[in-house]
Amino acid sequence: MEIDLSNLLVVAGVAVLAPVLADLSRRARLPTVVAEIFLGILVGPELLGLAELDGFLDALSTFGLAFLFFLAGIEIDFERIRGAPARAGALGWLLSVVLGGVVALALHLSGVIHATVLVALALTTTTLGTLMPILRDSGVLDQRFGRFVVGAGTAGEFGPIVLVSVILAFDADEPLRATLLFAFAAIVVVATVIAVRARPARVVRLLQTTMGTSGQLAVRLSLLLVIALAALAAEFGLDVILGAFAAGILVGIVIRDSEAREFLGKLDAVGYGFLIPVFFITTGMGYDLDALGEDPATLLMVPGFTLLFLVVRGLPAMLLYRKTLPRPDRIALALFSAAALPLLVAITQIGLDTHTMRSEVAVSLIGAGMLSVLIYPLLALLVHRRGERVEPPG
Repeated sequence: MEIDLSNLLVVAGVAVLAPVLADLSRRARLPTVVAEIFLGILVGPELLGLAELDGFLDALSTFGLAFLFFLAGIEIDFERIRGAPARAGALGWLLSVVLGGVVALALHLSGVIHATVLVALALTTTTLGTLMPILRDSGVLDQRFGRFVVGAGTAGEFGPIVLVSVILAFDADEPLRATLLFAFAAIVVVATVIAVRARPARVVRLLQTTMGTSGQLAVRLSLLLVIALAALAAEFGLDVILGAFAAGILVGIVIRDSEAREFLGKLDAVGYGFLIPVFFITTGMGYDLDALGEDPATLLMVPGFTLLFLVVRGLPAMLLYRKTLPRPDRIALALFSAAALPLLVAITQIGLDTHTMRSEVAVSLIGAGMLSVLIYPLLALLVHRRGERVEPPG
């Protein structure tokens, strides 16, 4: 594979520029992920033509997507969301599945879309991996309200990941391979039990002593686990993001009771410092602006899908949390739940590969995902903070 370092150089430059651009507006801070995608569109072949996608960038982008879900899995603390947050999150997502199915069927009958199942699934997603840095930086993650956001986000990310993997198995004309999802889950559970209970003193000591040296055993083991479970998922006919997400959950469970701040900082540096920006920037570089501008109807679908994200994911939040959260927090939760992006890339790619989704619908969905990540978290934070001023927590 021939590597053009000039393409990587442009991507690296954009990765540096994106957080600077995101910080220009301190009052309503632009999410870094949105800045990365927009700058990727700008430098890509559709506009300035400073860089183009190649095999090397595609490989880095795939691993960046896997690492995004790996870090999202680490952040999930099942002890914190156990009980009401987990139950409401799961029930809310199931209600979103029903709403998404009704909306997608109506769009199909009206001739707007053909990939009914994939569009319905896309409408039920929540980008927890993208929300986590926003929740952590704003302090929401440490609040009671944050537990419900993570609970809803976990269901809105984990549920679609599982269904995407099942759809991939059936699209491969091997329905029986869908049953391997349970085998994969069993392997992950067994690996988690072994990792939690088997802590050889020598290995623990080696992990601690190499944390500040060139050995970096803990980081290397984590990378091995991401690649191993992603490869296993692919071998079972599932999506690699399911393997990466499972690897993150496993690592998160193992380190939950230990002093892992330094270790998590190193993983953040690998992910958010290098691999994950490559994924978002290349997503922008590959965005088909021509398909968006050729037909006014395609352009109108972008705000349309953005609004549908809020309806399908937000309506359950408004209905199910009436006795649990005050009205401002319910609105904020609805807005947070409606933010969707990374999974949309995977879902639309499946639709394009299987020729069940038209390119203009895929482009509109991704454009709507970018708008949702740009608008909804910012509005959610504003509503939540205003609610705190009116009714202090506790």
